[in-house]
Amino acid sequence: MVPVSNDTLLRVVRRRGTPRFVPPTVIGIDDWAWRRNQRYGTIICDLERRKTIALLPDREPATAQAWLSDQQQITIVARDRGGAYALAAAKALPDATQVADRWHLMENASRAFIDAVRKSMRQIRTAIGSATINPDLLTAAERI
Repeated sequence: MVPVSNDTLLRVVRRRGTPRFVPPTVIGIDDWAWRRNQRYGTIICDLERRKTIALLPDREPATAQAWLSDQQQITIVARDRGGAYALAAAKALPDATQVADRWHLMENASRAFIDAVRKSMRQIRTAIGSATINPDLLTAAERI
């Protein structure tokens, strides 16, 4: 490491400046905890630049709607399956496309897969040639 004085460090930081703010067009919106089990807010991220752009003080749809209303350039909103953010986005950004976020897509796909396996378990057991399976070898999801 090269020793650097405090003044030099501050001068370098000031010279670099702050990056220019680019209004987001693709955002993600979800709940987050200011303090777990006590106080929750809303987090809004720019999904193209992978940066948090807003922390709203609560999870109220009206608060999210007010913030979204000032951001008419947004074209895509990724959100959870709940209706609160869907309603806020629909009112504030009627032309924006709403999509499920990655976590909820995987959750839905996993649930659909487990349901399909559950419904076909008798045929699966017949196909693998075992009418009985040792329950100790099954995961919680496989114990049907």
